[in-house]
Amino acid sequence: MTTAKIVYASMTGNNEEIAEIVEEAFQNHDVDVETTEISQADASDFEDADICVIVTYTYGEGDMPDEAQDFYDDLLEEYLTGKIYGTCGSGDLFYEGHFCATVDDFDRALAQTGATKGAESVKIDLAAEADDIEHLEQFVTELVAKAQQNG
Repeated sequence: MTTAKIVYASMTGNNEEIAEIVEEAFQNHDVDVETTEISQADASDFEDADICVIVTYTYGEGDMPDEAQDFYDDLLEEYLTGKIYGTCGSGDLFYEGHFCATVDDFDRALAQTGATKGAESVKIDLAAEADDIEHLEQFVTELVAKAQQNG
């Protein structure tokens, strides 16, 4: 059975909700999924999953959330060749030059681990609405297809 690990950082609850949407979409694909808040997670947790997903927000002018920094640093030390990954999260279009910058930071970090990108990142303005939910469900469909291709 395909397994997925979702790690999320959420200040306002928007990204926790996004993580729940992604988790439910994985369950709809019969994927065994585990979701953990980033301060409770360890980067090595991804070693036990076929699909690695990070859901994060961006703070202020493109800054990484404080609670995500240690996980990010540890992630750069991981070797995740053979894993499929995806990143998503919410931001505020008010910060247009820095919109969802941390989603991109984690995308680059996961690529450096040797993992394979399974879907384009999904970036959401504030809270997920109906079209965002469709994008997240498509994101999961692509990740699962890539993992099955890989497996």
